[in-house]
Amino acid sequence: MARSRERGSGIFPGVVLLTVGILLLIHNYRGLELGDVLLRWWPLALIFLGLIKLYERMAASRSTEPSTARITGSEILLVVGMLTLISGVVAVDYIKGIAHDKLPIEVSGDVHQFDLDVAPMTVPANARITVRGGRGDLSIRSSDTLEIRVSGKKNVHAWSESDAQRRADPISVEIVKNGDGYEIHPTGPGSDDKRIAVDMDIQVPMKASVAVRNEVGDITVADMSTPVSVTSTNGDVEVRNTSSDVSVEMHKGDVKVTDTKGDVKISGKGGEVTVASATGSFTLDGEFFGPIRADKVAKGLRFLSQRTDLTLTSLTGHMEVASGNLEIVDAPGDIALRTNRYSVTIENATGKVKVDNRDGDVELRFSSPPKEDIDVANTNATISLTLPESSSFNIQADCHSCDIQSEFSSDNLKKTSPGSGDSHLEGRYGTGRSPKITLKTSYGELSIHKTS
Repeated sequence: MARSRERGSGIFPGVVLLTVGILLLIHNYRGLELGDVLLRWWPLALIFLGLIKLYERMAASRSTEPSTARITGSEILLVVGMLTLISGVVAVDYIKGIAHDKLPIEVSGDVHQFDLDVAPMTVPANARITVRGGRGDLSIRSSDTLEIRVSGKKNVHAWSESDAQRRADPISVEIVKNGDGYEIHPTGPGSDDKRIAVDMDIQVPMKASVAVRNEVGDITVADMSTPVSVTSTNGDVEVRNTSSDVSVEMHKGDVKVTDTKGDVKISGKGGEVTVASATGSFTLDGEFFGPIRADKVAKGLRFLSQRTDLTLTSLTGHMEVASGNLEIVDAPGDIALRTNRYSVTIENATGKVKVDNRDGDVELRFSSPPKEDIDVANTNATISLTLPESSSFNIQADCHSCDIQSEFSSDNLKKTSPGSGDSHLEGRYGTGRSPKITLKTSYGELSIHKTS
């Protein structure tokens, strides 16, 4: 009996292998982003499969050989295998991308560096200068010359030196006069290419005012005597040794401001915040996930977020917010705090203290007798107050469904238990000037201690 001639599964496997091979070849030598292709163009695979199967059905209808228009199991395995191969290549890009703090879909290949060559420009001593970066680190510092000077590196992600050189050649940095100010920015075809980052080291006159904007990369500003304004989309910011106000708007990253003689304002959202040795005030407005640290802020601090509203009129010590704790040490002035779910510690306050907390313990410690009123309201947590034995005060304390423990005793202090597990302490202690102490909590504990 004659055997019919076996027929292959059609042209589909060949088209798949040819397409994947071309994609991988372009990826290796021309920088094609396979991750981007998969995310944006994956429906084309279904279109190609449908077109091929239509062609095979039409070809089979004109011949006596069996139709191959159906999708076979071997074809499905081939597609799955090719997708796995491409996914492996994308995963390698992802690992390399993490090493360079970039997303894998944005960059791939090795990093090649090329020097920037920018002609300096003479400007007035009090010039208004704007720096607009794209991708790359920015460093701005003052100099004694009346010039803007720019140096740095062009960092190109590519798999070959020749491809990196081709991409880097058109990129430069220009200094242009813009109205009554000056602007510094990358320029050239491809300056917005996600594979290219331009690091700039910029020197400006000491009395120039500087505004900096950057998309991706760290920003450092140092030794300026006029106001500094920084806007960062994705990167860390450091400002140090300035003689005027500092304003920072963050979207993602850490902020550090040290040794400034002006006011500091930080807004937006980000991670860690550090402000130290500021002779002005410090305002933090936004959602920052910490730790948040302030050290020696002469004219006080204001911290505003969805969770916290804190005002300090002066800070000679430090304030820190981290890991569910809020600590204030050595604040010679008034303190006003409204928050929740923080364990609050305040030590050595000399002005009025007003705390409104919920679901977090509050502890106040005084090394010298308080001279101003203390008002603490809490819920579902404890209040602990520690005072010197020489203190004088008028107190009214209430603990709902909890007990009050006091190491101070006096004929003028009276503790009562109204019922239902409640406790009440009211009266006067000492003979000197007597600030008013008001304490109120529930479902916790209220304790008053003497300093050792």
